[in-house]
Amino acid sequence: MHIGLMMDCDYREGGSQHAAFDEAFAMAEAAETGGFSGVWLAERHFAPPGGTGPIPSVASCPIVLATAIAARTTQLRVGTAVLVLPLGHPVRMAEEVATLDNISRGRFDLGIGRSSFPRSYEGYDVPYAESRDRFEEFLQVMRLAFTEERFSYAGKYYTFRDVCMIPKPYQRPHPPLRAAATTRETFGTMGRLGLPIFASLGTALLSDIAPALQDYRAAWQEAGHAGGGDVVLRLPVYVAATMEKARSEPEASTMHHYNRLRQAFLRSAGSAEGEARATRAERLTTLTYEDVLRERVMYGTPDHVADRLQALIESLGLSGLIMEGNTGGRVPPACVLESIRLFGKEVAPRLHTVAA
Repeated sequence: MHIGLMMDCDYREGGSQHAAFDEAFAMAEAAETGGFSGVWLAERHFAPPGGTGPIPSVASCPIVLATAIAARTTQLRVGTAVLVLPLGHPVRMAEEVATLDNISRGRFDLGIGRSSFPRSYEGYDVPYAESRDRFEEFLQVMRLAFTEERFSYAGKYYTFRDVCMIPKPYQRPHPPLRAAATTRETFGTMGRLGLPIFASLGTALLSDIAPALQDYRAAWQEAGHAGGGDVVLRLPVYVAATMEKARSEPEASTMHHYNRLRQAFLRSAGSAEGEARATRAERLTTLTYEDVLRERVMYGTPDHVADRLQALIESLGLSGLIMEGNTGGRVPPACVLESIRLFGKEVAPRLHTVAA
């Protein structure tokens, strides 16, 4: 059972960029010593403090951050959740991934996706409408670069002739791949491609995950892939000594997160996926904190959280869980670290014994 910690590398309003990096490294150290299997780094672009867009973050270069964390740790696996493939160059990114994999001696996991918001694409001058096709073509090129001594490729967006990429990854044939799945359509797509996934709630309810995983596993089987797929669930988790603390400490930050999410969906309602985004925004309009606690997060004492997560792992057939420890990016750093400590010490050992 993989137990991971999500790192958004929050850039706190009123704080400094230096403090954001220091907090990120402190979280990685807490994970290394606190019972976690690995940490997962987000990719965030154009997200300054005080805005109304994505949660403020300094994680625009997750490969660089992952390399720094790998150099500071000895046991912890380090992954991306996720690298936004269509914003990069497939051979350059393959080179960077392979370099990191060698530096970490095979402790790197490659999480990939295409991002659910057009804003990053606008900043990189890449049409968001092309993101699905670019993602699949990019992935084909990366796999060739990782596995072939020399390769050629001719596609719609990328063309290469007799390319020899050096270095090759430390892990063979390449670092473990895992793709993000947040919309119902994406679950089926990733199953068809035979990719292990991060199942993320986003605006969904916990009850929405089971039917989405049915789509994923059905598409996996229909495509003829061996086994039944591989699912790691990302979700907000907060642990405190009492239920009152566990619910009150992250409340303001959590509701701030859902409000920003609603605004982001409204801003992108005119995009190619506008109707679906408008529907998601509407679902969040009347959301209360009680709704959140009941249907979207795991907040509570160690016993309460462990019991709920054990049941969820068994019912969904999960191979792992990633803790999102600071939903909204505004929980005080000391509280975040204490929640991580309690989770690693008192919750994670019970999850390792669950047979999915």
